Amino acid sequence: MSIAQRIADELNIRVKQVEAAIGLLDEGATVPFVARYRKEVTDGLDDTQLRNLDERLLYLRELDERRGAVLKSIEEQGKLTEELKAALLAADTKTRLEDLYLPYKPKRRTKAQIAREAGLEPLAHGLLANPSLIPEQEAGSYIDIDKGVADAEAALDGAKQILMEMFAEDAELVGRLREYLWEHGVLAAKVADGKEQEGAKFSDYFDFSETIHTIPSHRALALFRGRQEGILNLELFLPEDTALKQSEIGVAERMITRQMGLRDEGRPADKWLSDVVRWAWRIKIFTHLDTNLKSRLRESAEEEAIKVFARNMHDLLLAAPAGPRTTIGLDPGLRTGVKVAVVDATGKLVDTATIYPHVPKKQWDPSLHLLADLAQKHKADLISIGNGTASRETDKLAADLIKRHPELRLTKIMVSEAGASVYSASAFAANEFPDLDVSLRGAVSIARRLQDPLAELVKIDPKSIGVGQYQHDVSQVKLARQLDAVVEDCVNAVGVDINTASVPLLNRVAGLSALMAANVVSYRDEHGAFKNRKQILKVSRLGEKAFEQCAGFLRIMKGDNPLDASAVHPEAYPVVERILAKTKREMGALIGDTKFLNTLAANDFTDEKFGQPTVQDIISELDKPGRDPRPEFKTAEFREGIEALKDLQSGMTLEGVVTNVTNFGAFVDIGVHQDGLVHISALADKFIKDPHEVVKAGDVVKVKVMDVDIKRKRIGLTMRLSDDPRNKPDSSKKEQPSSSPQQRKSKTRQEPAPRGAMAEAFAKLRKG
Repeated sequence: MSIAQRIADELNIRVKQVEAAIGLLDEGATVPFVARYRKEVTDGLDDTQLRNLDERLLYLRELDERRGAVLKSIEEQGKLTEELKAALLAADTKTRLEDLYLPYKPKRRTKAQIAREAGLEPLAHGLLANPSLIPEQEAGSYIDIDKGVADAEAALDGAKQILMEMFAEDAELVGRLREYLWEHGVLAAKVADGKEQEGAKFSDYFDFSETIHTIPSHRALALFRGRQEGILNLELFLPEDTALKQSEIGVAERMITRQMGLRDEGRPADKWLSDVVRWAWRIKIFTHLDTNLKSRLRESAEEEAIKVFARNMHDLLLAAPAGPRTTIGLDPGLRTGVKVAVVDATGKLVDTATIYPHVPKKQWDPSLHLLADLAQKHKADLISIGNGTASRETDKLAADLIKRHPELRLTKIMVSEAGASVYSASAFAANEFPDLDVSLRGAVSIARRLQDPLAELVKIDPKSIGVGQYQHDVSQVKLARQLDAVVEDCVNAVGVDINTASVPLLNRVAGLSALMAANVVSYRDEHGAFKNRKQILKVSRLGEKAFEQCAGFLRIMKGDNPLDASAVHPEAYPVVERILAKTKREMGALIGDTKFLNTLAANDFTDEKFGQPTVQDIISELDKPGRDPRPEFKTAEFREGIEALKDLQSGMTLEGVVTNVTNFGAFVDIGVHQDGLVHISALADKFIKDPHEVVKAGDVVKVKVMDVDIKRKRIGLTMRLSDDPRNKPDSSKKEQPSSSPQQRKSKTRQEPAPRGAMAEAFAKLRKG
């Protein structure tokens, strides 16, 4: 089966769509460009489908490359049969390919190889083929001291090693055993001796067990982190094996016996062969599969965690911007003071200061006076407050400023400062503000991320923003690739003003490299603002191909051509000209005339290059050129007087901001320096499988406090405001396995989360 056919089957799309997309991607086209401007070619594949296609294409090409190396290796050994070749060509996963290759894979000298060199292979195969033979008697004829076979026992041990290796390298058998162990194996965790105090954060896993394939990603990553830190010991086992008597054999051993055509009929070699099977399973196969399946669990958990991170990153990047409004950024601090930065409507830094309103200096009134002067001087509209240390105290300061100076018409908003310190110390920040103290750069970032979260957050390594599960425990290569794709998709979905964008933001535009982005800014600095998209071609190193990819995503506001401010690609301007000619309208009269544009039929303006989907997109753009897909700006109001964990009481209803969405629920900032958790079971009055069905990062939500654990810094919240904190589940109950799909579907409301589940969810390390 071809790669295109395989991808088409997996993604449930047509082969022609896959082949077209692969062709475009191989020619250097980017996913955002193909999704937006080549709908006719791919028959409408969207960016999600194209990302999945691109990911599978990479995997299958790596698989084919490895397949070629395996075929070559076996052929050079002179062992490539037609049957084996067919099996290798049909292998659809890397695991299956490696299973088939295992018997032929060059390896260090094994006990089985030593036994073969001693001439014991005929003994092994003879006893396997004819269990009526007497093992000790047959082995006697293979004694050869010169070959290291001192007696019959040594001969039989060598024969056993040969058969054990043969069983362990049978691809069909190993494949079946792997899937059986995956379906039925249980992974148990126990606390390591003497690690109870040191590993308190993993206490929910000190005595834990669950079927391996049902362990969710966050739990799996917690288990592996606990093992890595030396707190937990992990053991995989088959439950039925624990109840076996010494003379009994388990399911896995019976599977080996059947595969090898063995039966215990009381013949002389049957007992010996049964022992070989037992040793093969316990010493060879299980040991291999134990490592294999723990890796499989980790990989699947990483994949899911990366998806969660990517989805949260997507929501955060596309959070509502406050827009071009002069903003005062406050980076809170106690002893070191509150850093103040004022940025104008374009994000340009216009003023800085440091104030000391809190302990130990307590310069409250002088700080208010300075902030009022800055707000009046620069006509500020917004105050952006970082949510770190001393944030609630600083929020109080801003509230007092607004109360004392209503004439300033200021609005205060708390924002996440995650990653601000990373930006402050970055080479880009140093280049942008070479003479500005590092701490003040953080205040600039806090101000700008309120104006336009997307434009500011692209300057920070996505992994430093902290909206994922255990992001430091997953493959950093895969994580970076996924997050880069998310950032690229978000930037291009919104579009970029080429005359104001920073180098990091331009670098995320489809088709632009870091060098090209830097050259765009250099050209802008030297020649002034771009007047039209054609001018982009004058930028050094930016050729026709790069222009094709990036032009539609770059906006030129108030330029020579109104279309340059829209998502209409320059290559499609002739379509607009046809519309103008046919409707006998001027561009200015056509743009924004929704009623008239709704009367246009896209098919009236198609040609061999631009089909109905593209023309319809063009008409939509003429209605609202350069529309921003992000939601309307809203803010959460933290309740006054609720500033620390000790201020919380069960039953309180508060407003907060969703900071992180995981598979087990959502974390919400309610203004007490510690996010609370709304467990998945408390997100809605109906059963939900995925928290993202209800909330996303950045949402403003109302929550009720269910319980507060000050010692462990844990807050249990619910979005079901009718829930009564007095009706808490019995804390002695363990988290039970999920019910059947039929039972789950019949539920109209999820049961409250067991206390054990809440505790486990909180075990997620906040920096992880």
